[in-house]
Amino acid sequence: MNDQHGSTRRGFLDWFLGLCSAVTGAALGLPALLYLWPAARGGGAERVEVEGAAALEVGQSKLVQLGSKPAIVVRDRLGFRAFSAVCTHLGCLVRWDGARQEFLCPCHAAVFDSAGRVVSGPPPAPLPELAVKQIEDKVYVTAG
Repeated sequence: MNDQHGSTRRGFLDWFLGLCSAVTGAALGLPALLYLWPAARGGGAERVEVEGAAALEVGQSKLVQLGSKPAIVVRDRLGFRAFSAVCTHLGCLVRWDGARQEFLCPCHAAVFDSAGRVVSGPPPAPLPELAVKQIEDKVYVTAG
C-alpha cells in the first residue's frame, strides 16, 4: 500500500512541476513572441477636427484622438500631415521631436522620419499616414 501512495505523490509532484514549467515557459515566451510580432494596425473612418491647428507653427505637432487610436498632426512648410501615433513594432506611442523633425518611439529606440518612414530600430513598417483636409482655417484628420 505504501508503494501506491508513493507513486500517487510522485505522480502529483510530476504533474505539479510540469504545470509550473508550462506557466513559466508561457510567462517568458509570450513577451518574447509579442516583441517579435508586429503591432496590429487598424482603424475606422472617423473624422476629427484638430483643435488649435491654425496656431501651430511649422515643425510643431498636436496629438489627436481618432476613436481609440491616437494620431499626430504635424505642420510642415506645405501644410499639415498626420500619422498614426502607434509604433508599427509593438504598439508603443511615438512622439514628434520638432527639433530633429522625427518621430521617436521611446520603447525600443525606433526612429521614423518626417514622412513616417523607418530610419532605425525594429519597426517592420512605416507609420501609416492619415488623410488631412483643411477647410479655411479648420483642419480635419480622417482615419482609414
